[in-house]
Amino acid sequence: MKGLPPEALKEVAAYFQALSEPARLQLLNLLRNGDHSVGELAELCGFTAANASRHLSFLTQQGLVEREGRGTSIYYRIADPSIYALCDLVCGNIARKFERTASERRAFTRTQRASGRSTRKA
Repeated sequence: MKGLPPEALKEVAAYFQALSEPARLQLLNLLRNGDHSVGELAELCGFTAANASRHLSFLTQQGLVEREGRGTSIYYRIADPSIYALCDLVCGNIARKFERTASERRAFTRTQRASGRSTRKA
């Protein structure tokens, strides 16, 4: 992002905004396995077709998915497979954060027990 003008940073922010909604992440995750119709995606996610369509439209605007008409249905597929590398990177960072937090908790608990203090609430 170094050296990007404000207009470009707005585009970057919009891209990340597309990933800031759990429902959209769920849809992207399902599309990892191949094309799906709006109805299929809605059913798999437990969304209404209108809600799934709204999220898919936003993902399409950001260039993350593509749509294709097949008969009377609209099918979606991933337009930018690099999105999965980005998501995997973020998920890995979050997992490492949880591991550090768990290790710190265990160390704190051991310290409390070693000093004879109870970690139970009264």
